Formats: sequence, C-alpha cells, structure tokens
Amino acid sequence: MDRILNGDATVQRRAIAKAITLLESTRADHHAQADELLTALLSHTGKAFRLGISGVPGVGKSTFIEVLGLYLIAQGHRVAVLTIDPSSTVSGGSILGDKTRMEQLSVHERAYIRPSPSSGTLGGVAEKTREAMLVCEAAGYDVVIVETVGVGQSETAVANMTDMFVLMQLPNAGDDLQAIKKGVMELADMVIINKADIDADAAMRAQAQISSAMRLFGLVNNAMGSAQAADFDKQWHPQVIQLSALHNKGVDSFWAAVKQFQKSQTANGKLAARRQQQSLAWMWERIDAGLKHAFKHDPGVSALLPDMMAQVTSGRLPASVAARNLLSAQSLREKAAT
Repeated sequence: MDRILNGDATVQRRAIAKAITLLESTRADHHAQADELLTALLSHTGKAFRLGISGVPGVGKSTFIEVLGLYLIAQGHRVAVLTIDPSSTVSGGSILGDKTRMEQLSVHERAYIRPSPSSGTLGGVAEKTREAMLVCEAAGYDVVIVETVGVGQSETAVANMTDMFVLMQLPNAGDDLQAIKKGVMELADMVIINKADIDADAAMRAQAQISSAMRLFGLVNNAMGSAQAADFDKQWHPQVIQLSALHNKGVDSFWAAVKQFQKSQTANGKLAARRQQQSLAWMWERIDAGLKHAFKHDPGVSALLPDMMAQVTSGRLPASVAARNLLSAQSLREKAAT
C-alpha cells in the first residue's frame, strides 16, 4: 500500500500492477487480501475525474486516448488508462495489445496503462474495472480513462462507473433511425464524430442527426414539467462534436467541453449523486456475483447438477424446471443447515 501511495514512479507503477493483479485474481486465498487492500486505499480515492470512452471497433478509441492523454499530461495532469480487451469464447484468451497502439503514452512517466481481459463479463468492461480505478486514483492519477471493448447498442456498463460517458461515432455510421435508437446513445454525455477529416459532409450530417436525437432523448427523459423547465438551463445537455484524433484536431475543444460538464455537474450536485448511485450499483453487482458463485459451489447443487444437465440436453426436462429444481436443492440444504 505504501508503495502505491508514496513510491517513486518505477516502484509505484510496479505496485499498481501487482495490486490490480491481486484484485483480478480468482483464487480464494487472494480475496481477503484484495478486500483489505481496497478498504485501506478507499480514503485516498475519489479525487480523480473518471472518463468512460466507448464506440464500435475501428472508431479510433485508442488513437484518441493517446492524443488526449498526451494533451492532458502537457496540461499538468497524471493519466491512467484502463483498457478492456475482449476474451475469446473459444479459448478464453485475450490479446491485451492496446498498449501497442499508444506507443508514446505508454512510456510516459506521468501515464499508466493497464489492459485487462473482459473474461466473459458483459457490458464492455472487465469484472474488476471499478477496483482498478480506485487503485489508480489512490496512486495520484487525477484523470482515469476507461476504454471499453468495441461495443454495440446494449453495452452500457461503463456509463455506470464513470463521471462522464463519451460515445465515439464514425461519419456515415447510420441513418436518422439508427441515431435515435435507444441504448448506448441515450446514456452518452457527449458524442464524438471521429475521423471527421475523411468526409467533412458526412461528418456534418452525422453531427446534425445525432444532435437532433440527443435533444429528443432529453425532452422525453425530462418530460418537461414546470419545475424541470425552470431548471432546464442549469442542466448539462449532451453535446456532439467533430474531431480528428489522427491529426490531433479538436482535442482541446473536447477537453474544454469536459471541463464545462464537470463544472456544471459539480455545481448542481449531479456528479456527487451519480457516484453515490454507482457505489450502490457496484455493491449489488458484487452481491449478484457472490450469490452466483455460492450457488455453483453448493454441495446440493453440485450433486444434482449433472443429472439436471443431462435431462435438459436430452430434451426430457425444460430448462426452467431444471433451474427451479436446482434452486430448491440449494434452499433445502441451507434450511437443513440452520
């Protein structure tokens, strides 16, 4: 812990890496150590700005993050980047090669980049991304960026763990109907049209279409009651901006908008409320994961599971009935134990 909080650059980076590895470990004997470490670090967290960046594969997330990271370092910030790499459903492995796309940022002494496998976790993030964020914050990184795997319309978990959720889009990525489809779009605090230099007209059309869709989402979600209407001008309204990460154009405008967002959301209390809700959501997610783990390792379930699986695969028993029988077996064993 002391090396994370007070170590020099080399020692601290090694300590952060070891801490995140401990947090991501699936070994039972590591769980208690990880919990103790996280609890000790908690009082040193919460001071960083958490930025989530998502988008389809090929939109240029890694290129943008490197350019943004170098820009922020030049402004005096320390930047941590947590990248999530998809895990193979066949082999279970991940390439973890995002650092190779950030050649300059990855070797900078004021930056830390950590790739992690998704390991089957849905939502575009890894299971222990929140914990890794807290370790980086405790180490003094004041901007923490979470880059998701390439996502579609339903992978929205990163919006539930960051202060600001940024969605990256491409020119000519869809029509008007695509722009107003709900899901990842309606959760975005800002939308970036990247690679705007390739086709300026297409980028302008995409910006207009998405801006119109974002305004529609805002009106529907607010329902515009009298009290809400009076407060409308004080609220943050999602913006849509164009940039070219490859040519380093528009990054300064993007960060100016981020600072505006941070200022307005801090002033109206929305940022603090968002973090409180995220902490509770994190607790319930861990409860769900713990219950699932306990169910799979329950002796009563383990004894019954092979037969239930055989009956389901052979078509002799509906899957819903098998699930109910397994849940009953766990419940009966727990009652007997008490």
